[in-house]
Amino acid sequence: MSKQELAAEACCPTLLSAPLDEETAAELAPVFKALGDPVRLRLLSMIASRAGGEICVCDLTPAFDLSQPTISHHLKLLKQAGLIASERRGTWVYYRLLPEQTDRLAAILTRTRSDSDVTAGTGAVS
Repeated sequence: MSKQELAAEACCPTLLSAPLDEETAAELAPVFKALGDPVRLRLLSMIASRAGGEICVCDLTPAFDLSQPTISHHLKLLKQAGLIASERRGTWVYYRLLPEQTDRLAAILTRTRSDSDVTAGTGAVS
């Protein structure tokens, strides 16, 4: 295992390397719940993939067959989960991804080499 993998595992254990403690599970549950809705997942994807790193709500709303208040509600939940940030500019609100949160989720869900070794003998899908 490389020094980088060891450092990553020390600060951010994966789901396969150690059971989540109660506090971490309580912190992560609302984030995963926010991502569990197809509209919110699409919104996050639209925000994250936007050139320049941000997008106006005026560009998000037309992509859905939903009312503006419903889109705003979904954006509010993504913001409360720490996945996005917003900034008001005049009458419009611009959204951007908070990569620290998505990087944290990726680190927790990523299998390390030692995780692969553990699951290889259990019949788990690699």
